[in-house]
Amino acid sequence: MDTFVNITLTSDVEIKKLNKKYRQKDVPTDVLSFNVDETLPDGRFYLGDIVISRETAFRQAAASGHSLEQEISELVAHGMLHLQGIHHEE
Repeated sequence: MDTFVNITLTSDVEIKKLNKKYRQKDVPTDVLSFNVDETLPDGRFYLGDIVISRETAFRQAAASGHSLEQEISELVAHGMLHLQGIHHEE
């Protein structure tokens, strides 16, 4: 079965709106994950969506001394773990 996720790069303004709507936190964040867990009519499995703030990723990359590409890769991995049910509390 083919499995896919949508990955969206957005702004701090947009991710802040999502964070407020879905997590009741009125601040921008680096990454949000939204599970869908649905088999589509064509047989593909839609795991969910990962939304990353490119502005926050840029700041975090600069603060960590690595590239923006590495930071975004780490945020995608972080989002994938959340989509698979692994959370901070664990």
